[in-house]
Amino acid sequence: MGTFHTSCRVQHIVDRDKSVDVARLLVDTGREYTWISEGLLSQIGVAREKKDVSFVMANGTLVTRSVGFAIVHVESAFTIDEVVFAEEGDLLLLGARTLEGLNLTVDSRLKKLVAAGPLPAA
Repeated sequence: MGTFHTSCRVQHIVDRDKSVDVARLLVDTGREYTWISEGLLSQIGVAREKKDVSFVMANGTLVTRSVGFAIVHVESAFTIDEVVFAEEGDLLLLGARTLEGLNLTVDSRLKKLVAAGPLPAA
């Protein structure tokens, strides 16, 4: 499939006036969570709701990070999701859970995000 990057806006879940633009996130459908710089999340007041959550990095290393809640915007789509407080040296990622919430999918030929279409109903 190859890799590509996108940008997003991250917004505080209560105080919608607090937001920050993230210029470059790796779109990673193989990772569940979205990883945003801890400095950016702290800047807009995102709280560390879950602490010491264990993650396995791509190289097999086990790390612990904090997780909070934020609204993630990509173009005209938005969703509320859990976001990981990425530390120095961590990749900034747009993960599969956020993509699902945004109702976006990967167009691997064009290397961009596109609308996933109608949502399934019961």
